[in-house]
Amino acid sequence: MSRYPAPALTRRAFLASTAASAAGAMLPLLPTSPATAATRDVSLRPAAGRLRLVTPGETAAWLYNGAAPGPEIRLRQGERLRVTVDNALAEETTVHWHGLRLPNAMDGVPHLTQKPIGAGERFVYEFDAIDAGTFWYHPHQKSSEQVGRGLYGPLIVEEPEPLRVDRDVTWMLGDWRLTKSGEISEDFGNRHDIHHNGRVGNTVTINGRVPDGFAVRKGERIRLRLINAANARIFSLDFAGHEPIVIALDGQPVTPHAPEKGLVVLGPAMRVDLILDMTGTAGIRAAVTDRFYEGLEYKLVDLVYDGTPVRERAPDWPLALPANPLPEPDLEAASRNEVVFSGGMMGEMVAEEMGETMGGETMEPGAPGGRMSHAHSMTAGMMAMMNSGAAWFINGVAADESGHDMKPMLSLERNRSHVIAMTNATAWHHPIHLHGHSFRVISRNGQATRHREWRDTVLLSPREKVEIAFVADNPGDWMFHCHVLEHQTGGMMAVFRVA
Repeated sequence: MSRYPAPALTRRAFLASTAASAAGAMLPLLPTSPATAATRDVSLRPAAGRLRLVTPGETAAWLYNGAAPGPEIRLRQGERLRVTVDNALAEETTVHWHGLRLPNAMDGVPHLTQKPIGAGERFVYEFDAIDAGTFWYHPHQKSSEQVGRGLYGPLIVEEPEPLRVDRDVTWMLGDWRLTKSGEISEDFGNRHDIHHNGRVGNTVTINGRVPDGFAVRKGERIRLRLINAANARIFSLDFAGHEPIVIALDGQPVTPHAPEKGLVVLGPAMRVDLILDMTGTAGIRAAVTDRFYEGLEYKLVDLVYDGTPVRERAPDWPLALPANPLPEPDLEAASRNEVVFSGGMMGEMVAEEMGETMGGETMEPGAPGGRMSHAHSMTAGMMAMMNSGAAWFINGVAADESGHDMKPMLSLERNRSHVIAMTNATAWHHPIHLHGHSFRVISRNGQATRHREWRDTVLLSPREKVEIAFVADNPGDWMFHCHVLEHQTGGMMAVFRVA
């Protein structure tokens, strides 16, 4: 049974649209072994159905167990999860468990870690929840369309002793592109979306509903788990009149801190756990506003104060979460690997600019091994490949999602530390996700990060350089890609091999 309440649906809100190796290998287990750990059994049935997103009427969508989001899966750290997926769609699908460190064979990437689940077929995923935190699940088969039609859901792994709060609440943020009749637009994978900032919709939901108010009480402390399930929309949430404290990022604990400029930023696939103390008085409405897209700010939801206060002031309870069992990377002994993201609309212009600042050296699309060449050569090569259908490149290579034959771009020695230095040589934001591992974000544009936060998805701004570090302790071939799903479709994905 889901533990999150659906916000009241009381207003119509069309927002402005913006221009098989190691298959059976297991990670190190917690002290509880599979022989003694409790197993949580869950059934998921992806199928076509109808969903009430806006009033009046219903919208045809693709749903897990008849709902979008799908059921909230909750279990305790150290428990084992077994999920039986019965595919009732008319096409193949998979389920990827985003952010979870699990065996490669359970990762849900079609043709890389498993054969897709055919129409009418069944597949059983089974793995241990070694990390506590906020995670989610979604297809990796035709993901830009299947996620865009509603296939996603939250997965919460609770700490053995959860943080003390009055309420633990999940907000799964969704983004839909609807027509004037309230149906999902069928323009999936169009060239404009692929070459620009992806499929940004015109209707935003919390837990599958267009929200108006979220009921709160003075003195209440809420652990608010935010999950961005949108294909491409980036959120920057302003909890005006309140002071949210960040306690976890992508499921991994972080030193409790106020978000920069008071804004909670989530790129696609990213999660933030907040502590939110309710300091208002009965009867007031405090707007939560999304401010990411300049000139297109909008009210996401009102915090509606009602009823008798829980207490007169915020409780003095601990904020810090216990660390998960992640191996610490050794930066001095780490290998160093360079990754350059290029392409997209205006990509040739950015490549030339960055080529000048980097001494005229940039990555040439399609060059063997990603060899270096002058910026003007990159421009010519990029334009030729874009005209052939490719849009985005990692180290000069545009992946073919339908080709089913992706060779590893990087081979990383198992149980060794590695640094990935990433350069976003494009005009667009990219949330970059690595499967099977969490990593520390250690620098941005040459400056050490304040919190050295653990993440599995990091948001790169245009022209930004970011370094991440991790121990490659999970063997197999792992996806590494942009989680703007249209960018992934357009070529911005690769495979890292850990062996």
